[in-house]
Amino acid sequence: MQPDPQANAADQTESPDLSENLRVLQAIRQIVTEHRLPSDGRLPTERQLAAELGAGRRSVRKALDQLETEGLLWRKQGKGTFVGQPPDPTEELAAKIVSEVDPLTAMEARLCIEPALADLCARRATADDVAQLRQLADRTLSAGEAEAAELWDGALHRAIARIAGNRVMLTAFTLIDEVRMGEEWQRKRHRARTPETRAAYDDQHNRIIDAIDARDGEAAAAAMRDHLNTLFDNLKNSLEKDPR
Repeated sequence: MQPDPQANAADQTESPDLSENLRVLQAIRQIVTEHRLPSDGRLPTERQLAAELGAGRRSVRKALDQLETEGLLWRKQGKGTFVGQPPDPTEELAAKIVSEVDPLTAMEARLCIEPALADLCARRATADDVAQLRQLADRTLSAGEAEAAELWDGALHRAIARIAGNRVMLTAFTLIDEVRMGEEWQRKRHRARTPETRAAYDDQHNRIIDAIDARDGEAAAAAMRDHLNTLFDNLKNSLEKDPR
């Protein structure tokens, strides 16, 4: 059979687009994970990013869509695109109580709510949801810097909470997440991370996702509880060695 010249021509025209989309996605992801942004966390406009990266606005828009799906960005009409999650009413409350809550207390709260969220997530996740969770777990493991790993790890846990589909529980999770994202707390959590613990956390993340993929809520809750207990123990040991 002779090769189809039209098919070959289509392949040749699509390849540069695919290559550009991937290049732009990687470039913007690097800007986000390396925190190369103003203090307000706002990204340049689509037009500015396209000019800076030497790419079309369509590729920039696709990259932003993907990063928003991953939970790393949020958009507000007329305001722009920002790193992280959209503001939540719990943010003000979190700012008020952060000085009154220590990291281990926050971990106790996580142990109460996140296993239940994992259970609900397993019951409601779609195949696309599971694919996103696996991508976020892979990003968490492959992240080079501790801050980037923390960013992807948080995105994974927020995705599980979002997929669970319970607004009241999501608000409670968001409050805990706002408290634990304080700069001082992040520094303490970074100290508890080592290459060994990161490998263990990756294994635990995959067990959680496997249970969600199997639509086994009980197993997902148990796997999340095991993961959080490990985090709790590692954080406690790190704080006992150096409480600063």
